[in-house]
Amino acid sequence: MSESALRLPRFRTGALGWRRQIAGFVVALTVGPVLSWVLFQVAHDDLLAANVLAYQLLVVVVALIGGIWPALFTAVLSGLTLNFLFLHPIFTITVASPAHALSVIFYVLSAVLVSWIVAQAARRARVAERAAAESELLATISGSVLRGESAAQALVTKAREAFHATGARLVGLDGATIAADGEPTRDGRSVSVAVGAAHTPRATLELHGTRLDEPETRLLSVVATQLGAALEHAHLSEAAREAETLAAADSVRTALLSAVSHDLRRPLAAAVASVGGLRAAGSSLSADDRDELLATADESLRTLTALVADLLDVSRIEAGVLAVSLADVDAAEIARASLAELRLGRERVVVAIDPDLPELSADPGLLQRVIVNLVANADRHSPATAPIRIESRVSGGRAQLRIVDHGPGVAPDRRDEMFAPFQRMGDTDNTAGLGLGLALSRGFMEGMGGTLTPEDTPGGGLTMVVELPLAAHVGRGSRLDA
Repeated sequence: MSESALRLPRFRTGALGWRRQIAGFVVALTVGPVLSWVLFQVAHDDLLAANVLAYQLLVVVVALIGGIWPALFTAVLSGLTLNFLFLHPIFTITVASPAHALSVIFYVLSAVLVSWIVAQAARRARVAERAAAESELLATISGSVLRGESAAQALVTKAREAFHATGARLVGLDGATIAADGEPTRDGRSVSVAVGAAHTPRATLELHGTRLDEPETRLLSVVATQLGAALEHAHLSEAAREAETLAAADSVRTALLSAVSHDLRRPLAAAVASVGGLRAAGSSLSADDRDELLATADESLRTLTALVADLLDVSRIEAGVLAVSLADVDAAEIARASLAELRLGRERVVVAIDPDLPELSADPGLLQRVIVNLVANADRHSPATAPIRIESRVSGGRAQLRIVDHGPGVAPDRRDEMFAPFQRMGDTDNTAGLGLGLALSRGFMEGMGGTLTPEDTPGGGLTMVVELPLAAHVGRGSRLDA
């Protein structure tokens, strides 16, 4: 909507305005003499009535254009002209009979009556125009309140435009500017109104460079009410967002507590039971039973160590203090070490890394943990008859390691959830760990200057793409704190 469409029409010089009044005088002073000259050229006693009607028509036209004052001026001027040019004795201004005087009076009264009718019609038209403009303004500002967050700024802008102000400002109770539009004037003209409830105002609306009449003042109070509603809406929206944030934080804490209570309790209970069994049984245990209890305690403590390490790594990533030591690494060697850690053979994982692949710039320990997490995740979701592949590609000074599986895959609209901490995609039995593997993997990759992105596997499944710079593009032995 244009600025002119929002401006309220102002009527400070009568119903028709000063421009139309000037136009009426101009018509009277230009058309009148021309009409007099034409009528004088064909003057005849029998045409007196026609001459009177011609001047009467001129008065009506001037009344329609400029209103009562130009019409009165034209009526008096044309009456004098009729007397001077067309009534005997001509070229003198005399009233030969009372009938002539009465005719002039009726002539002027008819001009006044026509002018008054025109003025009333113009006044009603302007009142209707003003009412339409006010209704449009109120509808616009009401819509701005419903639209939400930017309503305050929109209302301040519309108030400045509607009330012909050079500048507008919404000032809070602390003196801070909430919203502003235009520039304040230096001529001292300004209007201010409280915004909000009468006893508990929230702010003050200032309009600079304008003066308001009584109808505009009433309308400004309506705008102030809408501004108060907009500020209240913004306050409630902010409170709702804070509540949602707190709810989300509570949800994360609940997920963490749930995961910790299950995943840490199980290995801890197994370790405690194994050690307790060893102490209680003493020398009565056979060597095989002793070895089994020691193995259980060892495995449980290793699991606890890994879980605690994952939790610490997540906290370091979120705090931005993960230590990364970059070096030149052989991707094939990292892949073999990862499979050895997972105890997966070649029949389950096919390593198809190009033997000519240049060395990568990465932290060897972090990269191995990434590959371990990704391959373990692929192994968990892929059918036993569909081997996992680790492939490589090089493009633009960067290398890709692609872990390809043929499992159920992940819908595109849920892929961001994969990397959220404590999120187990598709797992509901709490046997898949804390759900930190993918979150840690992405954090490790970003710390090493790489990326981790999911793609669809042709034919079905998920492909996790690990992308890192080649060693030639990063100095050797550099250390980063990510």
